[in-house]
Amino acid sequence: QVHFVESGGGLVQPGGSLTLSCVTSGFTFSANGMRWYRQAPGQGRELLARISSLGSLTNYVASVRGRFTISRENQKNTTYLEMNNLKPEDSAVYYCMKGWSVEEFEAWGQGTQVTVSS
Repeated sequence: QVHFVESGGGLVQPGGSLTLSCVTSGFTFSANGMRWYRQAPGQGRELLARISSLGSLTNYVASVRGRFTISRENQKNTTYLEMNNLKPEDSAVYYCMKGWSVEEFEAWGQGTQVTVSS
């Protein structure tokens, strides 16, 4: 069974930084791309970034490009999202998901809350 455990969220001031982690299990991590999403209250989940299985390819939604960096450690079955220059509009629950294709889904993890506020 596929599992995702996200962590690293918290309260941060505008302009601050956080690095989120997602530890996975139940599938061959090194053979799969990974994606990060977020969901703000009252909104749908938004795809933010994705990374290929070996980390050689990444892409980002325009709103986070240049501020967020997705990475992975295949030996640890873990993907990361480094977030810099955070803005109040980045406040949301952040989730990871298996796969490069946006059509690939498993059960979501619990997510990690990020709140950007002064």
